[in-house]
Amino acid sequence: MKKYRMFIILFLAIFYTACSENKISHSADNNERIDQENSIPIPSSTSMSYNKGDVVPNDEVCMVNDAFMGKKQIEVKYNGKLYYGCCEMCEKRIQEEGSVRMAVDPVSKKQVDKASAVIVITGDNGKVSYFETIDSYKAFLQQ
Repeated sequence: MKKYRMFIILFLAIFYTACSENKISHSADNNERIDQENSIPIPSSTSMSYNKGDVVPNDEVCMVNDAFMGKKQIEVKYNGKLYYGCCEMCEKRIQEEGSVRMAVDPVSKKQVDKASAVIVITGDNGKVSYFETIDSYKAFLQQ
């Protein structure tokens, strides 16, 4: 029984670490992509490091942990939209839990679909927030 309990604890510790690991370092070039829908520059993941206040590529965010991971995540198609997760558990939650696919814009306080949101690093260790529009993001920067 003790060995079984230790196995479970070890498994959970490894699983938690794998799902919450954030990597934000990048090289120092100055290449940028442009988010065509919102007309905002998004530095490519190989072009620079990201800081608080930076818009980040949706495909490098675990939308379950709300964390910028610094590398491409698992693509999850749901209802014709693309979401991203860092592991199989996140992939499953995106498909099964509607609340995981939604967030609240910190400025407008409206619900936002993470698949179409402007995603910005707003906290430590890559913590992100989701904005419904570029104008909401700009208002956030003014605060």
